[in-house]
Amino acid sequence: MTTTAHDITYRLEQKRRVQADFPGPKSVALTERRKAVVAAGVASSVPVFVADADGGIIHDVDGNSFIDLGSGIAVTSVGASDPAVVGAVKEAVEHFTHTCFMVTPYEGYVAVAEQLNRLTPGDHEKRTVLFNSGAEAVENAIKVARLATGRDAVVAFDHAYHGRTNLTMALTAKAMPYKTNFGPFAPEVYRMPMSYPFREENPEITGAEAAKRAITMIEKQIGGEQVAAIIIEPIQGEGGFIVPAEGFLPALAAWAKDKGIVFIADEVQSGFCRTGEWFAVNHEGVVPDILTMAKGIAGGMPLSAITGRADLLDAVHPGGLGGTYGGNPVACAAALASIGSMEQYNLNARAKHIEEIALGKLRELASEQPVIGDVRGRGAMLAIELVQAGSKEPNPELTKAVAAACLKEGVIILTCGTYGNVIRLLPPLVISDELLLDGLGVLAAAIRANA
Repeated sequence: MTTTAHDITYRLEQKRRVQADFPGPKSVALTERRKAVVAAGVASSVPVFVADADGGIIHDVDGNSFIDLGSGIAVTSVGASDPAVVGAVKEAVEHFTHTCFMVTPYEGYVAVAEQLNRLTPGDHEKRTVLFNSGAEAVENAIKVARLATGRDAVVAFDHAYHGRTNLTMALTAKAMPYKTNFGPFAPEVYRMPMSYPFREENPEITGAEAAKRAITMIEKQIGGEQVAAIIIEPIQGEGGFIVPAEGFLPALAAWAKDKGIVFIADEVQSGFCRTGEWFAVNHEGVVPDILTMAKGIAGGMPLSAITGRADLLDAVHPGGLGGTYGGNPVACAAALASIGSMEQYNLNARAKHIEEIALGKLRELASEQPVIGDVRGRGAMLAIELVQAGSKEPNPELTKAVAAACLKEGVIILTCGTYGNVIRLLPPLVISDELLLDGLGVLAAAIRANA
């Protein structure tokens, strides 16, 4: 075991190592087994099978070690095998794995709700409901908003991603691979322009002006009094890690409040210390009516939640919210331990430290590489947008080449974006400085070699 300067002990050696025959024979054999039994529609971006993971390292079945700059898409923020989470899960399964909270309740569910009510923004009275996935949380947030307001229309934004279920596909902006040939989709969903500073036709447009643009379209196309909810990712995830211009979110939230519209912040990817705050809305002091959570909430165990104003959630009739596995007792134990580790390690400060290290390196790289159109993000939710040199034309081919080159050198990075041209960095918040710098160095070399 080794201990870093930020007092986190690792079980596995924190070094990358890739053998010459990557992917190795065991991963190749498992890939063949997979082809025979797993649906082709389930894709994986990395052609190796994991055997162990800890801190910022993933070990595959052939003995290769990869630097993890993806965290299972922002899930394993406390690491993939945080000792507190592992211990809590072991203890929980020794007692019971499931009873269904809707039949025989248990303290863990209540304890998680208490923590989420404490951590989410706002000092108003709150209520929480637990589910399994981010999409399920989003669906239920919309259900609550529609019932509480008696309205039907829901406003989402360009470049949004909210899930793969029918309603959340309707909310999601990108057709391929999420929506193509899966319709028809849920009705009464309207899409408005996002604040996307890098791609604005008018680069001088402020956040407040971009919000006014969207509000004007809502009023013209729907009518504010017909809107049940506005749902938005404070930092868009799959759409390209888009950070809206300052003032955009507060202006939307203020207008929604004036119109009696439920303002829903989708923090599935951006929540739980990822951006250097417990939730990304905190950066501008926005207090949503309902906040959706998942991913980083439970150290890798499947759990999601909505937390919101008590009057909204309590408006729903008994039995109107829930689900067989929602708030599973083992997942609840993991969530309580994960939140404890976030506070113990001060992972908000750690995310800000990661931002300081990574943004400096990425901006230095951008100054020498004209294929980097934009560097953006907050905390440990960072991105570079790759373009054709000298323009803003998206460069998805280069993006794929860079990701592949990184993987060959033992660094796992994720791509995203409406145009498939964004490299996103989501390292575990417990990653060491040394490992982070090594991964960033590999990324820089891959861009230089392929640009």
